[in-house]
Amino acid sequence: MSAAPSVNVKALHAALDAAREAEDLSWRQLAKELGVSASTISRMSQGLRPDVTAFAAMTTWLRMSAEDFYEGAAASDEDPDLVAQLGPLLRARKDLSEKDVSYLEEVIAAAAKRFQSERREGST
Repeated sequence: MSAAPSVNVKALHAALDAAREAEDLSWRQLAKELGVSASTISRMSQGLRPDVTAFAAMTTWLRMSAEDFYEGAAASDEDPDLVAQLGPLLRARKDLSEKDVSYLEEVIAAAAKRFQSERREGST
C-alpha cells in the first residue's frame, strides 16, 4: 500500500505569496479574502499544513488544482502543468481581461503540447 500524498506547504505558500504580491495585498488582507485566519497562513510559513477547508479556499482562490500541491508517493514526478502554474499569475494582472487570460492560456497550452511532442519525437 502506497503512502497518501501530502500537501507541499512550501509550494502552496510560495504560490499564495506570488499571487498576493501581484494583487498588492498584505498577508492579513489575503487571509480575510480567503476566509481563513492570519495565523493559519503564518503557521504555513513555518511549514505547518492548513486544514482541509483552508486548503480548499487557497487552491480555489489561486484557481489551481489541489493536486498541483501534492507531494509524496501518489504525486507525479513530472513538473506541474504549465498553464495551471501560470494561470493565477495571468489572472492577477490588472491589464488583462478574462478573455485575454483565456486566450493566453490556450496559446501557452498549445505551445507546451507542441514542445512536449517534439521532445518525444527527438528522443526516439
